[in-house]
Amino acid sequence: MKPLEGIRVLTLENFGAGPYGSAMLAELGAEVIKIEPGPAGEPSRRVGPYFAAPGDSLYYQTWHANKKSVLLDLKGAEGRAGFERLVRSADAVMNNLRGDQPAKLGLDYASLSRLNPKIVCLHISAYGRDNERAARPGFDYLMQAEAGLMSLTGEPEGAPSRAGVAIVDYMSGATGAVGLLACLLRAQKSGIGCDVDVCLYDVALHQLGYSATWYLNEGFESTRQPRGAHLSLTPTQTFTTADGWVFVAAMNEAFWQGLSAGDRKIIADAVKNGIAWQNAELVKQENSLVDTFKAAGMIVITPDPKAFRDPVIAKVPKLFESKWGAGMYDRIQAIR
Repeated sequence: MKPLEGIRVLTLENFGAGPYGSAMLAELGAEVIKIEPGPAGEPSRRVGPYFAAPGDSLYYQTWHANKKSVLLDLKGAEGRAGFERLVRSADAVMNNLRGDQPAKLGLDYASLSRLNPKIVCLHISAYGRDNERAARPGFDYLMQAEAGLMSLTGEPEGAPSRAGVAIVDYMSGATGAVGLLACLLRAQKSGIGCDVDVCLYDVALHQLGYSATWYLNEGFESTRQPRGAHLSLTPTQTFTTADGWVFVAAMNEAFWQGLSAGDRKIIADAVKNGIAWQNAELVKQENSLVDTFKAAGMIVITPDPKAFRDPVIAKVPKLFESKWGAGMYDRIQAIR
């Protein structure tokens, strides 16, 4: 039995953050029912270039395994009635719409508590629901730019870059799932639900982590480092080899000692001037250590899709197991 079996979640979602969060809930056993607009369903169903079937893209399927789906027009009387019937038997309702939409569509706790006092309502928006930016749309890459994440990504002499995946969407979805589950626990004890708000901009700012802490406390402005180097721990960055790229990460003293075992003078100099793996001079001199890195053999190969061929993947316990649907919509009458 999976941990969330018996939990029913209704979701009005599209593209990244909402689908990612509800996918986590579905994989943990929750019954996730996706409410889609007619007649063609959520827009990401039509995002190419690869399709399992017409109107059922692999882009869409990425975050929609283990979910049910139903077409409902919440602005029509029949669709609204069907939605409200589902709310009465649900534990949570979630959405990732613009911040001004949940109240307009009747998706907030104030609107739904009369049907189900225990309902938990999760809202994942760009900027939140209670400020002058509530009506603005927002997307992952825009948030990476606005929050400053792009200013930390890429080469110092090049253009700011986004992360290769929609990391703000994914973290917002995961944060939303945690908030939803926390409030479900409280609702089970108190019998009273609530609203839960997560916004992409807050999550993006949170991902600045210690760079934000340094700036707020010391006025230090972090910048892009050569080949993805860490801002304070060294050696931690990408290096070229004869047949590709490798990433070396000696993140604490033990790894540094092992990495430098072939050159005791480096260790002696580092100890004399400070802790080796936090030595500012060594941060500046990383390029001179390349030969030592190669000799040490402590090299992590940069992952790419080939990582899925790693034999260790087959040995990992399968908490998450996906079942793919046929891309069809469930009829509202079939969901009780």
